[in-house]
Amino acid sequence: MSDPLCPLCLRPIPPDAPQSVHHLIPKLKGGKGGPTVLMHHICHREVHAALTEAELARSFNTAEQLRSHPQLAKFAAWVAKRPASFASKVPRNRRKR
Repeated sequence: MSDPLCPLCLRPIPPDAPQSVHHLIPKLKGGKGGPTVLMHHICHREVHAALTEAELARSFNTAEQLRSHPQLAKFAAWVAKRPASFASKVPRNRRKR
């Protein structure tokens, strides 16, 4: 069986890679029990560094919408050149105010 693909960077997620589950609609915005996707932890951190919970619930609640966000598209292109198990710290909050 092949490894699942990260919906943001489209790289495989090997079992030994840091990974986490992303709620497509944030739990705080009514997404508890809703759809989730498995992501690389670094990709998940970038999603939450770039977007607020309200933005995620309102406009970025599918993998396609996440990939269409300019900052996330740039990140995905950058991280896609790294090995599937690549991990790095993501700054806490890079949202534009």
